[in-house]
Amino acid sequence: MQLSGRHAVVTGGGSGVGAAIARALADAGAEVTIVGRRARPLAEVAAGHPRLHAMAADVTDAGAVADMLAGAAAERGAPVILVANAGAAESKPFHRMTPADLETSLAVNLTGTFNLWHAGLPRLRRAGWGRMIAVASLAGLKGYPYVSAYVAAKHAVVGLTRALALEVAKEGITVNALCPGFVDTPMLERSVDTITEKTGRSRDEALAALVAGNPQGRLIAPGEVAGAALWLCSEAAAPVNGQAIAISGGE
Repeated sequence: MQLSGRHAVVTGGGSGVGAAIARALADAGAEVTIVGRRARPLAEVAAGHPRLHAMAADVTDAGAVADMLAGAAAERGAPVILVANAGAAESKPFHRMTPADLETSLAVNLTGTFNLWHAGLPRLRRAGWGRMIAVASLAGLKGYPYVSAYVAAKHAVVGLTRALALEVAKEGITVNALCPGFVDTPMLERSVDTITEKTGRSRDEALAALVAGNPQGRLIAPGEVAGAALWLCSEAAAPVNGQAIAISGGE
């Protein structure tokens, strides 16, 4: 598949799944703008490919996202692939949560997706073609204990995906969500650290507890999520719209 002439924006592109998706799109010929709050990780990822370009922005700030898209469009043409990957999760029992905890999770996981898509959609409409992809989570399709704010935010991302897909269905634009299970990323490492700290389990025991729900008995690789994103950008996936695709080994 070739994406030559396409411009993609990937938020949370400085590590993990976001970096893997950005590399896959760039390998397919797209010019890819990777976005995040920290400039150094973005620069390190961008240095590895001539079609990767780093731009720092906070996805929770609508004005910053709009400015980033305007700057990226001026340098590389209108972005027509918008991958909302930025996300964060904090483990905490529900009874210990505060309203601020919920607001923080919604800001990064839901509002960040909204800001990218809301600012970027007019460009896709003018182009008459586009791919809008949210990297949600299996937590957008089922519940998990101790991460209720994250689960709520990712369920909201899936709802947003399904609703927007219907609005743009006749405009050459598709909107879909990828819902991976536990992925081998730095965020998962932080989850393992939290489990070991709070339960006294060994690292191997904590990891085994996370993997146990996957019938394949393993973590998902970032490249596997990237492969699904790349397919959604292909013409073969043109009729795939409004879907929340589980990438979970059957969990």
